[in-house]
Amino acid sequence: MADQRGRRDDAPKKGGPRQGGAPRKGAGSDRAPFDRSPQGRGKPSDRSGKPSERAGAGRRASVPANERVDQSTYDGPPLPDDINGMELDASIRVHLKELPDKLGTRVARHLAAAGRLIDDEPEVAYQHALAAKARAPRLAVVREAVGEAAYAAGLYAEALSELRAAKRMNGATAYLPIMADCHRALGNPTRALELAKSPSVARFAAPAKAEMTIVEAGARRDLGQFDAALRTLEVSPLNHKGREAWVVRLRYAYADTLEQAGRLNDALTWFHKTNAIDADEDTDAADRAESLEKRVDRN
Repeated sequence: MADQRGRRDDAPKKGGPRQGGAPRKGAGSDRAPFDRSPQGRGKPSDRSGKPSERAGAGRRASVPANERVDQSTYDGPPLPDDINGMELDASIRVHLKELPDKLGTRVARHLAAAGRLIDDEPEVAYQHALAAKARAPRLAVVREAVGEAAYAAGLYAEALSELRAAKRMNGATAYLPIMADCHRALGNPTRALELAKSPSVARFAAPAKAEMTIVEAGARRDLGQFDAALRTLEVSPLNHKGREAWVVRLRYAYADTLEQAGRLNDALTWFHKTNAIDADEDTDAADRAESLEKRVDRN
């Protein structure tokens, strides 16, 4: 079911694509879309080559009349005094260097503000990203920021449009899991499955591949194909020995799908397995297990 903004009730909350159920507990540092450091989002790093060699990097152009925005959008929300733009990762700041100094600083501050607010105030983060776009609409990193802020705010059509624009500019495939999940949220699971089968997914790092697997299984569920959804998750590294967030999320998605498929005892087992490695309590696996125990006992 979608609300007036097109957001699905089971759409992903903070932390990336989700299978459904209760949202993650806490903000989750992997949600900040502007962190390009190795400790960042855990999305695939396929930004090969020097930034200046990538299509669209640092490119400036006049804004066409049909892309001009009203003054309030251009101004954006008030910028916190303690944000100066240096909070951005260096790989983002390099794209802003070809802008005039004052313009580049203003764009950087709006992007940094969006990154700070995206977990707790996603709608405000989205407005900051739009203010950056109003000033630098031809920069892929800006369009990506708008897309990810829109996604966090539940504006899936806008997110998809912006991430498509960013992908056209720089050819990056890191956006595919979010784009696929946007298609799910907009009621087009078949298109989500097509993106999940993109050749580049095979080259994703484990965290990004896990996110795409979760989206793919969710699309199968949307189509009523629960056995296929389970098979999709079963070929993923559910029993990986690590305790990384992506392993937690894979196990949670599998447990949730088992429950939806009516396999309550198996679901209970996997909610316990999820909780066993969820040291940060990013999911509600413990609560789900407790609830299922009552149902299993009654049966």
